[in-house]
Amino acid sequence: MKLEYASEKVRMQCTSVKAANKLFGGKNVMTTSLFARINAMENAEYIKDIIVQPIFRFHALKNKKGRNLDGFFAIDVKTIREPWRIILQPLNENKQPYDPCNIDEIADSVKIVEIVEVSNHYE
Repeated sequence: MKLEYASEKVRMQCTSVKAANKLFGGKNVMTTSLFARINAMENAEYIKDIIVQPIFRFHALKNKKGRNLDGFFAIDVKTIREPWRIILQPLNENKQPYDPCNIDEIADSVKIVEIVEVSNHYE
């Protein structure tokens, strides 16, 4: 899959050891896990290749605190016990979000995702 990044800051967090370590407060194990997840997404052909692997815990995000999260999904950076998630959005071949985003219907064809943020789920 091709990965796009919502901002330069997010790209650096996902590709720079220094930026990732800063994000995770120096926890090298989290940086290693993040890079493994990014690598897995880059090596997947379609988003379905990620969805079917239980270790990623791919899940839709729910609207929260007035924030519309329809069409956004998350995977765990490491495990469900860690609060860190990679927030992503599937994009079509024109690099536009699907509207509506029925992941079950498009999973076999999504080859581009945008990494929106890497964040602590509970902050």
